[in-house]
Amino acid sequence: MNGGVRQDPGPERTEKQPEVRRAEWRRFRFAGGMSEHTSTERLFRIAIALKGLDGAVQLVGALILAFVPSAVVTGFAHAVITRDLLGDPSGTLARHLQVAAEHFAAGGTKTFAVGYLLAHGLVKLGLVWALARKWLRAYPVAMVVLAAFVAYEIYRAIETHSIALPFFALLDAVIILLVYREYRALKRA
Repeated sequence: MNGGVRQDPGPERTEKQPEVRRAEWRRFRFAGGMSEHTSTERLFRIAIALKGLDGAVQLVGALILAFVPSAVVTGFAHAVITRDLLGDPSGTLARHLQVAAEHFAAGGTKTFAVGYLLAHGLVKLGLVWALARKWLRAYPVAMVVLAAFVAYEIYRAIETHSIALPFFALLDAVIILLVYREYRALKRA
């Protein structure tokens, strides 16, 4: 109090300010700004943020692959291999890239890649949106969908001898574990 005179709160104080503060607080909490979060919850938040970024990149990648001719992709792979950017041109990594480019040029792999990236990207973005809002019903759905992706990634890895797909399957399995732990914690709360 200033000598019994009440000060004007100013133009920045409006009726909407508490709502703005709550929204900012939620963003702050989502970004991991609170020290109260457990390390598992922080890891979960980081994982879903990365999944969201991954989903966006996959969506953009699907759109690019849909419109880029197969010859451009095989030409890029050939340039990478012949310039020794992956080490020895007859090495394992170079051979895998060459085989992948040949399969891509044949057509079936391009259709799979575009469809897979498009579906995976859209589903990831939808799940990340629901999980970020702590929509409880989304957690079991996310676990089932990610488990289906893991199974399909493993199947495709066995079929195509892909190096990358088992890595993505492992990442998705870790995300499933984190989603499960967060779901369990939310149900207890």
